[in-house]
Amino acid sequence: MIDHADDLASVQAATDRLLTAVAALDNAAVTQSSRLPGWTRGHVLAHLARNADALVNVFEGRPMYVSDEARDADIERDAPRSLDVHLADLRESGERFRSAGAAPADWSRTVQLRNGITDRAERVPFRRWIEVELHHVDLGIGYELEDLPPDFTEREIDFLAARFAGHPDVPSTALATVDGRTWTTGGEEAGGPVVVEGRAADLLGWLSGRRDGAALTVKGGDLPSLPPL
Repeated sequence: MIDHADDLASVQAATDRLLTAVAALDNAAVTQSSRLPGWTRGHVLAHLARNADALVNVFEGRPMYVSDEARDADIERDAPRSLDVHLADLRESGERFRSAGAAPADWSRTVQLRNGITDRAERVPFRRWIEVELHHVDLGIGYELEDLPPDFTEREIDFLAARFAGHPDVPSTALATVDGRTWTTGGEEAGGPVVVEGRAADLLGWLSGRRDGAALTVKGGDLPSLPPL
């Protein structure tokens, strides 16, 4: 079951970890490349702040972003800012998200996200948790997939496995961690079943496009090529 209040608390804890880590940087580090192609660390930080505000829009029944072009322009505008401005923006936007999440609401209602995607309101806090945790890793400042909370890693693997389930370009695939947790995904492309096994962090890295899957063991075929998220 989804506990949106617990997820909101997890978002706050993840945000606090992020703020502590980013506060140890300097202005030069913010301008350096992140692990995301074409983005500096400043781009990642700007995206995180604007995503918090976008999800406040979702909570309050407005479009998540005015347009994709406006979203991209906001990130480009904010990326070059100094470290102290980024930190203030992350704190303030995080607080706006926390306040919006604390407001009385019908958490079973359907909300509109980007690109026509809909979801239940109760799942929005977990979506924000994903943004904060994975983009913290993307900064490349010492926080790795292995450092993610285990319950988060398991839920995100479940989330991504469901996202690729039935995808026309992914063969039937069984996922398994070394400690015995299992998922299934894919299923429409000819071929399979393929079994992909490894540590939870490596599975998450492959499913999220952050690792190439070289650390995984594959049986029954080649490692499937996953479409971009």
